[in-house]
Amino acid sequence: MDLPVADPGTERGEGPLLQCPYCDSEAMHKLAQLLLPGLAAVCVDGTTGDLFRKPSVVAVELRKEMVDYITQRSDTFIADALIESEANQETENEMPEDPFEIVSIFMDDFSSTKRNIIGHVSGWLLSDSREDKIDDFVQEMEMTRFWPLDRREAIAEVLLKNVDLKTKFHCPEKYENEERLADHKEQCSFRPVSCPNDGCRAKVSVRCMQDHDAACPFKVLQCEQNCEKRLLRRDMDRHCVTVCSMRPMKCPFGCDSSFPECDLEKHCLEFLQAHLLKVLKVIHKKGRSEEELKELAQKLEKYDEHGKLAKARDARPLTNVVKDLEAKMKGEPSS
Repeated sequence: MDLPVADPGTERGEGPLLQCPYCDSEAMHKLAQLLLPGLAAVCVDGTTGDLFRKPSVVAVELRKEMVDYITQRSDTFIADALIESEANQETENEMPEDPFEIVSIFMDDFSSTKRNIIGHVSGWLLSDSREDKIDDFVQEMEMTRFWPLDRREAIAEVLLKNVDLKTKFHCPEKYENEERLADHKEQCSFRPVSCPNDGCRAKVSVRCMQDHDAACPFKVLQCEQNCEKRLLRRDMDRHCVTVCSMRPMKCPFGCDSSFPECDLEKHCLEFLQAHLLKVLKVIHKKGRSEEELKELAQKLEKYDEHGKLAKARDARPLTNVVKDLEAKMKGEPSS
């Protein structure tokens, strides 16, 4: 099926003037993303309760009808908005200016004309079941590439230029000849440029590049927790939680300390006596005073010729080392 697409070349404005063809690529992409859920809603509402038709059966036909409808509405939007604005000067009602809201209204209006009897029931329109079916059909169309993103973006570009009243999302500049237009296009803030980050295939308007770069998943960044690693933004969360040497941890022996994981060895060495005391209180629950346990902890550290106590990284291995050393101190074989 032939869907309307934007002419990537020169566009003629009023009279002999030539209009710059560029628009905000981020806005165009966002608008393109609205089209698939919009089509899914039309297909689901139009076939709900019909035993012989499924959303996928009517999708091709309804896609063409929806595109024709919203494109025609967008063609006359500015004129219609001016007429309605004059008619409603004394009222508080104002026409929306947000292109995304405007196109959503177009799709809702089209959808309402295609709903069957069940589709018109308010309970159905607000139900979770309807939302689930729409989400499922969106996923189905994405998996089968029924309506690829580049095709939707071509339509979104036409819609965006037609309904962008304040020219916030497309270039309004017009010139009297090709040479002047070409000079403008080389410096137009809406001109598309490729993201410089390796692996990213996004093309973004120059004016949006800073925002894109601030969120680009392929941007290489210093670790947020200040370890020595540099990694992709998309890998940052996993790195910080799983393998980062600077990820925070609590003392495995139960003291109140919190420190970077790379400082665990230092912490175990610095607070060895406190950790030993905690373990000895568990081993010798009765029969020994606090002072006796502190004295025993000091003797164990002195008797530990190979530094096994300081190498223990949690309570279980430290307990085993303590029991082994106590047995040796008493002249008994280790257990």
